[in-house]
Amino acid sequence: MTDDELIWRIAGGSGDGIDSTSQNFAKALMRAGLHVFTHRHYPSRIRGGHTYVEIRAADHEVKSRGDNYNFLLALGDSFARNPQEEAYYGNEEIKPLSENLDELREGGVIIYDSGLLDTDDIPDFEERVEENNWHVFDLDLRGLAKEHGREVMRNTAGVGATCAIIDLDLEIVEELMSEAMPEKILEPNLEILRESYEDLKENYDTDVGVTVPESEHDEEQILISGSHGIAYGAIDEGCRFISGYPMTPWTDVFTIMTQHLPDLGGISEQVEDEIAAASLAIGASHAGAKAMSGSSGGGFALMSEPLGLAEITETPIVLVESMRAGPSTGMPTKPEQGDLEHVLYTSQGDSNRVVFAPGDARESYNQTRKAFELAYNYQIPSIILYDQKLSGGHETVTESTFDREPNPDIGEVVTEEDIEQGERLAGRFKRYRYDGEDGVSPRSLPGQKGGNFLASGNEHNEAGHISEDPDNRVTQMDRRMEKLDAIRDELDAMDESHQTAYGDEDADYAILNFGSTKGAVEEAVDMLNEDGHSVKAMNVSDMVPFPKNEVNSFLEGVDEALVVEMNATAQFRRHIQAATGKHGDKLFSLLKYDGNPFEPTDVVDGFEARLDGSAEPAHNTRIESATGD
Repeated sequence: MTDDELIWRIAGGSGDGIDSTSQNFAKALMRAGLHVFTHRHYPSRIRGGHTYVEIRAADHEVKSRGDNYNFLLALGDSFARNPQEEAYYGNEEIKPLSENLDELREGGVIIYDSGLLDTDDIPDFEERVEENNWHVFDLDLRGLAKEHGREVMRNTAGVGATCAIIDLDLEIVEELMSEAMPEKILEPNLEILRESYEDLKENYDTDVGVTVPESEHDEEQILISGSHGIAYGAIDEGCRFISGYPMTPWTDVFTIMTQHLPDLGGISEQVEDEIAAASLAIGASHAGAKAMSGSSGGGFALMSEPLGLAEITETPIVLVESMRAGPSTGMPTKPEQGDLEHVLYTSQGDSNRVVFAPGDARESYNQTRKAFELAYNYQIPSIILYDQKLSGGHETVTESTFDREPNPDIGEVVTEEDIEQGERLAGRFKRYRYDGEDGVSPRSLPGQKGGNFLASGNEHNEAGHISEDPDNRVTQMDRRMEKLDAIRDELDAMDESHQTAYGDEDADYAILNFGSTKGAVEEAVDMLNEDGHSVKAMNVSDMVPFPKNEVNSFLEGVDEALVVEMNATAQFRRHIQAATGKHGDKLFSLLKYDGNPFEPTDVVDGFEARLDGSAEPAHNTRIESATGD
């Protein structure tokens, strides 16, 4: 974090409109010419419970949440449980203020709603304010909102006060509100916004040293999450069918797709469980549609059997798995990367699938498009693996990212003339021919004359008839696995690799990571190199087939490499070692699994603790030694 950026945290209770308010404010900062990155923290409750959204805005690219923050808008929890003496949950109403003080930077700003919060309920509050030189504004936001209509509009009052302190042009916020709000509530919200803004400017000293940087974009930006990237990528690749069952945090992708598909002539189906969801999508794909499904954690576990069916019937399908802290229900709204091995190996027998783990919203879009392309060209399941952090966090992305032609192609399908001239087996089309190029056999669709075959979950011969012949088994297995070699060759030949190398390629030390840790690691590399270290990083997205040559080349010549991941068992490090067959003596792990994502200083501290002991590992992170060390 630098002095020329704003990191604004709005805190309240679930159901208080924290998320919608933060999204609008983030858009306002983007329209003011700033680069934006957001982070959501919320409990596993529909209403009540401390929640916050953090918005980081700067005149330079921001890739991660920052290290601590400098502006707190604490609204209180209006849906808090009634506090009782010695109650397990304590006084929930005050938590949006009391539980956000430890990370507030020295010299930071606090606006709190004195209509709901009383600082007398927070031990040593005044002492901490003085010690940290915090600038505190106790404003009756609740009272102001009630004067104009509804209590929930205190969020708007808080935004108006924020704009006054950071010198953000109020017209930008007014314009956004006019676009987003119906006329009935627009006018009272605009009145509250202006009144709180003017009250601060006229009656308070707002020169507190925390302002919004001045900047403008070189090209048009949009504000999206990884979930938007996945959904838009699927739509642009011609996906017109999705089936699913709601489960946090995968629900975001499902919801976005459901909002758009009807207008595109597509179908969205919410079904009774995840087995039905995956099976329905496989059926749609079998019939000739581009289809997808997905879930999180335990929901994806239920998809294990239909995933195996797609593999053996060679039905193209794209599934998404949004990781959250487990096992079992775990912590449904907190990020973790503990499902990596689950997604790599779940199902029956030897896996035959593509798995991508994008690192940001842009990669989510591009790699989803590639996942569809590969699934339908090679008749294989593709899986997009991401987590709650990438799912719900928003970031600015250049609009030109999406300047690509749509691709409705479902892969090669035989014509009825091809079928008529081709060989048949027992009166059926040879759907699973032994001699398909790169392991890909000719595909017919239901309804084509003469194109009938059996799509069985059993091992089968060329026409789909059940077969337990040993020679047939080996031939079919080898043919299906051959696809992954061809896919790896295609990925290696791409103009832009899915793996993102960062830093000096001749650096002495390396950091490896996957998925949503990308931004924090890259910012950590900058910080380490500025401090005199020699470090580079690679964010790996291709989990299967693994980019063995790229990773081997990246690790050649480095003394040690730190593998950064959000789980307790170093799953990614094990995957690297298994896929490359080496590097075990130089790979050390930095692990975090407390429900919070890595911040850049977590990675810096972990690196320096491992390198020379000049730092202690950050709170709730753990360093694990190399294999055999």
